[in-house]
Amino acid sequence: MNQERLMKIIVAPVVSEKSNDLTENKEQIVLRVRRTATKREIKAAVELMFEVKVKAVNTVNQMGKNKRFGRYVGKRSDVKKAYVTLVPGQNLDVEATTSKSVE
Repeated sequence: MNQERLMKIIVAPVVSEKSNDLTENKEQIVLRVRRTATKREIKAAVELMFEVKVKAVNTVNQMGKNKRFGRYVGKRSDVKKAYVTLVPGQNLDVEATTSKSVE
């Protein structure tokens, strides 16, 4: 897999009560990823960027809601989220980790 593509797969961490609970109790992290990313690419990207071992990857396609802005109707963007389960004993703080540069 191309390293440049892998570096662009992860968009941002998801920060919510549910994601914080999963991180603390079940050794999982929740990430927003590109909509075209596959589970294998997400696993390779996490292992490359954060230097941890990944046990499993589950993905969810979240469809954007229709919203009204006064009399105008709009739509929020669709989002793909990845629930990444780490190997037992692995630890990762997504907010404190800085991304590595491509060599």
